[in-house]
Amino acid sequence: MRALEESLDLIKRGADELLIEAELVEKLKTGRPLRVKAGFDPTAPDLHLGHTVLINKLRHFQDLGHHVMFLIGDFTGMIGDPTGKNTTRPPLSREQILENARTYQEQVFKILDPERTEICFNSTWFEPIGAAGMIKLAALHTVARMLERDDFSKRYANGQPIAIHEFLYPLCQGYDSVAMRADVELGGTDQKFNLLVGRELQKHYGQSPQCVLMMPLLEGLDGVNKMSKSLGNYVGINEPAREIFGKLMSVSDVLMWRYYDLLSFRGSAEIAKLRQEVADGRNPRDVKVLLAQELVARFHDQRAAEDALADFEARFRQGVIPDDIPDFVVQLQGVAPTIVQVLKLSGLTASTSEAMRMIEQGGVKVDGVKIEDKGLVLAVAKPLVLQVGKRKFVRVEFK
Repeated sequence: MRALEESLDLIKRGADELLIEAELVEKLKTGRPLRVKAGFDPTAPDLHLGHTVLINKLRHFQDLGHHVMFLIGDFTGMIGDPTGKNTTRPPLSREQILENARTYQEQVFKILDPERTEICFNSTWFEPIGAAGMIKLAALHTVARMLERDDFSKRYANGQPIAIHEFLYPLCQGYDSVAMRADVELGGTDQKFNLLVGRELQKHYGQSPQCVLMMPLLEGLDGVNKMSKSLGNYVGINEPAREIFGKLMSVSDVLMWRYYDLLSFRGSAEIAKLRQEVADGRNPRDVKVLLAQELVARFHDQRAAEDALADFEARFRQGVIPDDIPDFVVQLQGVAPTIVQVLKLSGLTASTSEAMRMIEQGGVKVDGVKIEDKGLVLAVAKPLVLQVGKRKFVRVEFK
């Protein structure tokens, strides 16, 4: 019984909701390896830490001896998941899907044990069923039930178009669970409707309905919005070790604990001990270093984690300017440019207004000297190193 409780504690760690816990307990009591599924549509080539929340939970199930099925939605990816969207999502081409799927396989094995992971593609069962099979599947759900879904109901009420193929997405995701005979499906909190469709379809096909484990959506580096590449608040797992380390060190002391709960493989007792140490006066920065090193080692290796720490210490504690910074050439147009102009031209800031704001906040340096004059005209006789914030550098040369 103790082992069952410990297994359930690990499964529920960081989870937002488990449906239905009593059913999962009964499945665990059988002693057989459960078939645990999580699906990912390969709509972009790179994974970030937000994606790894589900992958980490799959690893927990692996560590407990269960059979993990990593589903690549090469068929559903061409439909486009409408979850959370207020407009119809453009489908990707078959070529884009396959290329992204290839990179997904390379990246997930930085977390999952390849010997204990079954990689599945849902085109395997969807392509053979053909048009007649899709019509039969569509007959198992009603438009009224589809409109119970929050994003569909809002779009319908606002007179925004909903394409018929979008109704097929939840059904396809649900049928994946039938084809894979899933005991458990993992998904984000925004996937609840789709996950429950899987339970309903399994009942229709005479299967025991899957339990649904919903994980929270990870906040990005800003601590507010969901981690997203489009918002720029993400940490990509394929990024250089130094970038991963530096970005993680920039998160707030409060957000750090959220990342520990959802991203770290340290035990709950160890994390609780670290929390208590910080409450007792330990510098949160030291604990953040432990998290950053753990994640860099996971996605690179231990040596890279040690080098990233040394580099971080040199740059941000000792004020050393790194050697391997990008170069940018400014073509002179008769007059020397201002600091604001060069910040925008070089890409260190997205706009002139952001450049002025960063100067006002004391976040801009030229050759290590803080700049306060927004109208400063730069000396162009020699290259200059410009810095914005703690991590953005560029070496500027004038011609």
